[in-house]
Amino acid sequence: MSLSQGLYQKQLQKLSPQQIQLMKLLQVPTALLEERIKEELEDNPALETGDEEEQEEFENDNTAEVEDGKDEESDLDGGVDEYDNIDISEYVQDGDDDIADYKMKDDNYPDPDEDKTIPHKVETGFNELMLEQLGQLNLSDHQLKVAEQIIGNLDDDGYLRREISAIVDDLAFRQNIQTTEEEIEKLVLQIQRFDPPGVCARNLQECLLLQLERKVEEGDHVEMAIKVLEKYFDEFTKKHYEKIQRGLNITDDQLRGIINQIIKLNPKPGGNVGDSNAGEGYVIPDFFILNNAGKLELTLNSRNAPDLRISEGYREMLKDYDRGSKKRQTPERSGAFYQTKDRFCQMVH
Repeated sequence: MSLSQGLYQKQLQKLSPQQIQLMKLLQVPTALLEERIKEELEDNPALETGDEEEQEEFENDNTAEVEDGKDEESDLDGGVDEYDNIDISEYVQDGDDDIADYKMKDDNYPDPDEDKTIPHKVETGFNELMLEQLGQLNLSDHQLKVAEQIIGNLDDDGYLRREISAIVDDLAFRQNIQTTEEEIEKLVLQIQRFDPPGVCARNLQECLLLQLERKVEEGDHVEMAIKVLEKYFDEFTKKHYEKIQRGLNITDDQLRGIINQIIKLNPKPGGNVGDSNAGEGYVIPDFFILNNAGKLELTLNSRNAPDLRISEGYREMLKDYDRGSKKRQTPERSGAFYQTKDRFCQMVH
C-alpha cells in the first residue's frame, strides 16, 4: 500500500457561534427566557433595555463618574497599548439600535400589551389536595386525626411506604391517640378513592390496580389487564409475555390490548401534582390571535422579548476609543463584556 497526495474539493457547512446561540435561545421556554434576560441584565452593565428613563439616569451617572475621574486619568497604570489592535467595529455598529422587525406595528390598531396581563397558575400541593378531599368525608374527630397522619406519611410519588404498625405507634407516642391497624386499613381504603387515581398505594402493583379498577367500564382489556397484574405481575415486569399468553390463553391482539392499557397508567400519581418546573408551570402566551371584524390577526407577545440594546454610555466610550480618543476611559473595565452583541444580538433583532 503506497501513500499519495491529492487535491480535493469539499463543500462543508459550519454553524457560526451566533447561529448556535440563536438555536439555544429558541429552545428555551418563555418563562425561563425572561429569567435568562433578567440575569444577563444584572450581570452585564453593557446591556440595557429600551427604557428611555433608565437610559437617561445611566447617562447622568456616567457623566458624573467621568467628571470625577478626570483628575485620576493621569495616574492610570500602563497597559493601554495592548488594546491598540482591538477592532471596535466587531462589537459596536451604527445599526445596532435599529427597531426590531417584531416591534413594527400598524398605528391604526391599539397596542395589544396595553390591556394584557400575564396569567399565573395558582398551585395546590399534593398534601393540600389530599386534605381538601379528606374534608369531604364524614369522619369523627378521632378518625380525622388518624387520616391526617396517614396522608402525612405519603411520599412525593403518592405512596404509603410506612408500615401500618409504625403509624399506630406514631399516633400513640407522639399524639396520644389510640387506634388499631384495622381502623387504619379502613381509612386507607377510603383515601385510595381520592384523586389522582392510585394514591395511598403500598407498592407499584397496588397503584396500577387501583387505577385499572376505575376503568373497568372501558372494555374487556381492562378486566384482563387486572388479571395480569394480580396473577402475573412479576412476569409482566420481566416481559415474559409468552408465559402470560399461555397462562391466560389469549391471542396476540388481546395481549397487545392488555399491554396498551397498562402502559397508559401513571406509576407516580403524586408526582404530577403540586410544585413543578417554573418554565412549564406558568402559562405565558407566545402570541395572541385577535378577531378583527371576522379576520384573524396574529401578533407576538412582546412582553416575552423586551427591546435589548448595548448601553449608550459604553457605545460612546468605545466609539471614542476607536477614533483614538482615550481620554475618557480605557476599555479595560468593559472588555469582559465585548461579547454582549454576540450573545444577545439575536434577541435584539
